[in-house]
Amino acid sequence: MLNGFKDFILRGNVISMAIGLAVGSAFTAVVTGFSKAFITPLIGLATGSVGDFSEASFTVKGAVFPYGLAIAAIIAFVITAAVLYFLIVVPMTKIQDRFIREEAADPKSEKRDCPRCFTEIPAVATRCAHCTSEVEPTAATLEKIPAAR
Repeated sequence: MLNGFKDFILRGNVISMAIGLAVGSAFTAVVTGFSKAFITPLIGLATGSVGDFSEASFTVKGAVFPYGLAIAAIIAFVITAAVLYFLIVVPMTKIQDRFIREEAADPKSEKRDCPRCFTEIPAVATRCAHCTSEVEPTAATLEKIPAAR
């Protein structure tokens, strides 16, 4: 039982995920710090609140609602998501698109209907498996077969 657990923990994807979570939490701390240090005070100045906008709150029947903290958290989330998307997701997608090879089309997977019995048959078939009538394979499918070239 412990060997299975050891194999699970030592898999590359589990270790990569753990490293990603650690880097992500550190990155989130940096973005949150930047947001609290620069963005939140700038919003406070723009809206007329003096100093830190995250201190803003309102009270209803004795209950305090610190809406400034919620807005600061939303701003930190949006900044984090934008940075991750534009600095990691977009470049990685472009890199992956460069290395993806176009898979060879399998001519056997393309289907068409038999002109006699209207049963679905492979596009490269020369005889229907259901009614046994002879049919011509489609020209486009024949071009995809390496031996037919």
